[in-house]
Amino acid sequence: MKKVLLTFFVLCMLIVPLFAQGVKQAEEQITLQVWTHEDPNRTRIEEQYIKEFEAANPNIKIVRTTQASSKIIELIQTAFAANSGPDIFDLSIDNEYAYIVNGRVAPVNPQAAGFANQQELMAGYMDGILDPVTVDGKIYGLPLELTNWCIFINKKVFRSVGLDPEKDYPKTWEDMVALSEKLVIRDGDILIRRGFDFRYPYYLIAFIPMVEQLGGKLVSDDGKEAIVNEQAWLKFLRFMQEWGPSGKNLGSPTYKNARSLFNKDNNDIAMATTGMYQIGRIKAENPEFYDSGEWMVVPFPVFKDAVKDVASCYYGHYYMVNAQSSPAQQEAAWKYIGFVLSHSEDYLTECALIQPTKELMNSAAYKAVPYNEVFTKDFERGHIVYYEKNSAELQSLVRTAVESVMMSGVTPEKALATLKAAAQELIDEQ
Repeated sequence: MKKVLLTFFVLCMLIVPLFAQGVKQAEEQITLQVWTHEDPNRTRIEEQYIKEFEAANPNIKIVRTTQASSKIIELIQTAFAANSGPDIFDLSIDNEYAYIVNGRVAPVNPQAAGFANQQELMAGYMDGILDPVTVDGKIYGLPLELTNWCIFINKKVFRSVGLDPEKDYPKTWEDMVALSEKLVIRDGDILIRRGFDFRYPYYLIAFIPMVEQLGGKLVSDDGKEAIVNEQAWLKFLRFMQEWGPSGKNLGSPTYKNARSLFNKDNNDIAMATTGMYQIGRIKAENPEFYDSGEWMVVPFPVFKDAVKDVASCYYGHYYMVNAQSSPAQQEAAWKYIGFVLSHSEDYLTECALIQPTKELMNSAAYKAVPYNEVFTKDFERGHIVYYEKNSAELQSLVRTAVESVMMSGVTPEKALATLKAAAQELIDEQ
């Protein structure tokens, strides 16, 4: 009997520490760093989601940090180069894809994200949406938002020069030039009011489709040739040269982003290229303008002699998880992402952001969004933005070519030759 009791005591002495260690591990605090782009509407609802998630998961702390869309690209790149990237981040896929192919992000944990398995996860999204983040059968991201860009118009500015916005809106890029010449207000060479201006940092999304309309391509279908159809590229570069300060002086990368001015309704911009999310921002930032009905959305223009009808590219911001985070952090990260993305209808109604699940895209909520049919039809005319390991570098080369003809006096021919040589070198290295 004494031996039995002694044995029981010894077993208890061994089990209790193991149990205590298990409890300690279960209660171990996990802190997740989440880096994302600025969006006041999204911040408002996500701060509430964080409170709810932390209440349900008291051992997980979420630290959410926001930066401007252009700035966060650089910050995340720098952080990963120093092996100190955030646990969770999102970027446009053309800037994110390199993190997948370079092994810097972890594959999705379907169970942690709230799915029975990967098949159930894939079945919930619209066809093709997860293709950009799927490599060798593994999925590496979940879409925070899917976006395409159309043209937003301030009707009052149109009417101020005798234009009827419902009839006179630009159908072609040539129309855009003619309208902007009527709408522009200058103080000497300074533009006080622009008719329209481009989204200059985002060359792959909004400028490459213009080249494609003329029959050109960034990269050939087989991936071996860069800057396809030089005549198409020359025509595009000449158009941008004429648009800029050394041409008709209708716009420039040096001015404040037209999209960020549009909501203010300050008579300084008539048209801007932007996505459905702009609707939510108008409503939040300037409800009077939103309710006035003095704004509208029209399709992405084409060139008059276009050989192909191509709208702005669409792109996805995908939530991704740092492969260097601990296994416990990775599991917690996918749990948090799954929780946040379970509110897709809130993102749509509160922020005008699309998380392209089959359920949402067929919902009454989506059909109730103003001008949803314009975005839907342009989505059908467009395609996913170019994304490869070298996409960020190619975008930088296109940017240099465009801005050199607009502002530095470089001829389109010379800019094209420089662009083609540098782009081909990148393609050959891939």
